[in-house]
Amino acid sequence: MINDFRYSGNIFLWDTETSSLLKSWEVCELPVRSCKFIARRSQFICASDDMRLRLYNYNTMEKVKDMEAHADYIRFVEIHPTLPYILSSSDDMSIKLWNWEQNWDCTSSFEGHAHYVMMCKFNPKDTNTFASASLDRTIKVWGLGAQQPHFSLEGHDRGVNCLDYYPGGDKPYLISGADDKTVKIWDYQTKACIQTLDGHSNNVCSVLFHPQLPVLVSASEDGTVRIWHAMTYRAETTLNYGLERAWSISAAKESNGLAIGYDEGTILIKLGHDAPVASLDTHTGKVVWAHNNDIQSASLKGVTSDLADGEKLDLLIKDMGSCEIFPQTVQHNCNGRFLVVCGDGEYIIYTSQALRNKAFGQALDFAWSAVGTGDFAIRESLARIKIFKNFKEHRTIKAPISSSEGLFGGACVALKGPDCVVFFDWNEGAFLCKIDVAPKVVYWNETQELLLLVCDEQAFILKYDKDKVDAAIAEDSVSPELGVPGA
Repeated sequence: MINDFRYSGNIFLWDTETSSLLKSWEVCELPVRSCKFIARRSQFICASDDMRLRLYNYNTMEKVKDMEAHADYIRFVEIHPTLPYILSSSDDMSIKLWNWEQNWDCTSSFEGHAHYVMMCKFNPKDTNTFASASLDRTIKVWGLGAQQPHFSLEGHDRGVNCLDYYPGGDKPYLISGADDKTVKIWDYQTKACIQTLDGHSNNVCSVLFHPQLPVLVSASEDGTVRIWHAMTYRAETTLNYGLERAWSISAAKESNGLAIGYDEGTILIKLGHDAPVASLDTHTGKVVWAHNNDIQSASLKGVTSDLADGEKLDLLIKDMGSCEIFPQTVQHNCNGRFLVVCGDGEYIIYTSQALRNKAFGQALDFAWSAVGTGDFAIRESLARIKIFKNFKEHRTIKAPISSSEGLFGGACVALKGPDCVVFFDWNEGAFLCKIDVAPKVVYWNETQELLLLVCDEQAFILKYDKDKVDAAIAEDSVSPELGVPGA
């Protein structure tokens, strides 16, 4: 569900699956600036320009609480992930802590900013601390047990509107956006700004680390939402839906969804795809998959065949460790002893049992051999392939096509072009044949005698004659133009 709040003073509850409006509330005649679900209580809390906090049950639509909270506009509300606490930040330059188990008493007030406090966020790795963003150009980090800030982060040239904590456990990072049109990434342990992202042409209103994908997202009054790579900080894409200023962004924790709030409406988009990144070792029945940067596994041994299609399996999940790159594909080799993880133009080969690093490198694509344990190929560029034997570089092949688009493994190396697929021998790198179709996927059967080329609208089954190929290579009769006729 999406909670959509407006300057009209209304709140709308939407079903994200059907895009249908479920319920609406007329809160007040002034703008509602912040609204948050308290899912464990089936409630939401909203803050408005009449300086009040209101609590509603979103099932019964009942107003549960209505209280005066600040001496000026309330900019933001933040829910503690486990404790009965809510933070509110205001133009009165204060942040207040409310406890719903103590009849919504204000148990602490945090003062130290010299201008409006635009946002506050709990640290997911240390929920006794939180950070605040202010138009006084600073970010302050606080502890729940002290009224004075632990420290300040200074570096923006104008007021800071928004911030977010990195959700993973491996980086002590904060992200912030400001009226100086920049996004900054901070290390809150060293208190240093480690990166500044330029590109927006107006105030940055909302920023976040996506909880599922390796991206940062920023929204601005210039009407755009920008997607940045979370590792390299490279600008990936810019979204502009023509709905005037972009004010807020929110990501679903368990999917690739992203909600964006504009002057003229709210939209929900999906980044990437929801297909699982996984591989099954058919020799042992072990399935390995990626969850963000973490690699997990489970054994399918003992699973009976009388289960209903789509039935959920109760498996013992093992955490294997974390991967240095964000996995986009995971694939076992031919005998299941090794596992390759590919992502962002890099590959890392691990042992499949203990996830120990065996080899790594840069590549556009990766493909395993169907025979050799340590044999694989990489597409190094649009015009060049490298074949590795027993994890050592063996041969380099210059592609006989103007531009390549993909690489497939199996009994042969298959290089996909814009309108064809070209096959090569693993041992000698010899050109075998060119077929004038562009498959999306290539499948080999268990005996490596048959292969299936799956195209957009058609599929082709071909027979591979290994004896003919071996004889042509042994006799040095492979034609550079024709390959091995009948291969």
